[in-house]
This record gives sequence, structure tokens and C-alpha cells, in this order.
Amino acid sequence: MSIVITGGAGFIGSALVHALVGGGAEVAIIDDLSTGTMANVHPAAGFRCLDITRPGLAAAIDQVRPDAIIHLAAQVSVSASIADPEHDRHVNVDGTRAVAEAAVAAGARRVLFASSAAVYGEPVSLPLVEDGPTRPAVPYGFSKLAAEAVLADVLRPAGVDFACLRLANVYGPRQRADGEGGAVAEFASRMAAGGSPKIYGSGRQTRDFVYVADVAAAFLAAAAFEGELALPGENGPAYNVSTGSATSVNVLAEGLRFALRFPGVIEHAEPRPGDVEASVLDPSKAARVFGWRSAVGLEGGLAATAAWFLQQQ
Repeated sequence: MSIVITGGAGFIGSALVHALVGGGAEVAIIDDLSTGTMANVHPAAGFRCLDITRPGLAAAIDQVRPDAIIHLAAQVSVSASIADPEHDRHVNVDGTRAVAEAAVAAGARRVLFASSAAVYGEPVSLPLVEDGPTRPAVPYGFSKLAAEAVLADVLRPAGVDFACLRLANVYGPRQRADGEGGAVAEFASRMAAGGSPKIYGSGRQTRDFVYVADVAAAFLAAAAFEGELALPGENGPAYNVSTGSATSVNVLAEGLRFALRFPGVIEHAEPRPGDVEASVLDPSKAARVFGWRSAVGLEGGLAATAAWFLQQQ
């Protein structure tokens, strides 16, 4: 199988590329290195330094003629989306349209898109399900939801199968502590360096933390699925990728304290705008359709993540 991965030099992308190459796939990466790094690029993968919103994308994808495209390249910072929503939309919506149109032109049979739990916004009820309300609270969530619609507009008429994998809070090795970094990366980076991590709000807010290797496995399972992913009904191509378990930020911080043997103080600060109080996603549709379930528990995932951050010191 030949696969193009946009954003393949980033945190999730690099984990996915390593898994694909290990499974014998031919992989080509397109990444502008705005947040990714060449250190993440697998030596067996092809690489092209290219911004998905710039001319040349369609030609680069056409040269590969991939069976599938996995679209991860994005503006991923919630705070940056609030500061500059137009840039966020340009990258996440216009960039997704460019990828979708290039996929059609190159004859790809499937496109997989890294969407986000941010499309749901403040939950009406939990766990969040794919056919529930989508009410994004921040520009990042709006742009991811709009990108899902763009894929449907471009790919359905062309007969290209697709799926939007709505990722919960992804964590693991290679995650940056700035920009794209979630709570795990922020806490682990500070603790490993001997600094005090900062919890925004009470810490009682809950999230669904899913390990990066499990996310890579979800994309692999979806790419290999022989049926149709853009199913009629069941909210079509949307699939939650999560553990289905809620963990409070306080519990997360204490888990990292143990994994890193951190003796210091954990600070608290005012809540950040756009943060929801509780979030947990129902991953049963992905299990039912293409057989994916998370396999890495929080304790094991935090231990592996802590070890990586300690190695960076």
C-alpha cells in the first residue's frame, strides 16, 4: 500500500509513519516543518518540505499516486486559533480542501482526516457520540468541523471513501510541550526539568487521554479496512478515537508526579478560555466498523511518556 501523510514529521504523524513503514507500507511525507522536525522523519519514508496551502501540493501528491492519504497537517493550538482565527481557518479548512482536491486528482481511493473532540464543544451529555450535537467553543473546533464538511463536499461526488477520526486528548513521546502540547506534555516537560507544572482551573475537569501508539493503530486499522468508512447514517464518516474513560487533570498530574518521581509543587491558575469542564468520547463505533480499540492504559502510557521526557533532559 502506498500512503501520503501530511504532517508526517509531527508528533502523531511520526508515530504513524514508523508504524506504517514497520508494516511494509510505502510512505511519503509532506510537511512544512513548522511544528514537525526532521529528527522525527523515518529514513525509509520519502519526504517533501511543503506547505499544504501553497502551490505544488497537487503535483507532489500526483507524483506518488497513493492508495490513501492521511491528512494530519494542521494548525493545532487552541490559543493560537483564538488569537488568529483567520490563519487557523486558512490552514485547517483551505488546506484540507487542497488535500481533498489533490486526492481526487491523483486517484486516491481513501482519505483519512485527523479531526478533533473540539468539534463537540461543551457536552450536553456524556460520553460524546458521533451523532450527538457539534457546538464548537473555539475557532479551532469550528475549523475542524468545517474541514469535515469540506471533505464530504469534495470527496463524496468523486466516489473517494473517507473518514474523520475525532481524536480525544492524544499524548505520548515526541509531543511538544509548546504549541500543540496538551496537559501531559506540558506537565511532563516541566516536571522532568525540575519546574512546577501549572493546572488551569480546579483540576477536577476531566478528559479522555489516549496514547499516541493507539491513535496510530486507529489510522492503520482504518486505512486497511476493506469496506466503506463513509457509511450512510450513523453520522457518516465520523469516528471517535478515544479510550472511553474520563481522567481528571488532578489525577493525571499525580500520575506523572509518580512516573517522574517529581518532589515539587503543582501550581494552579485561572481557567483558560474555551476549556470545557468534562469530556469523554464513546469509541464503540470505531470498534464496530473497523475493529479498533485502545490498548494502552494510562499508567503504562504515562510511564513511557515520562521516560521519553527524561531522556530529553
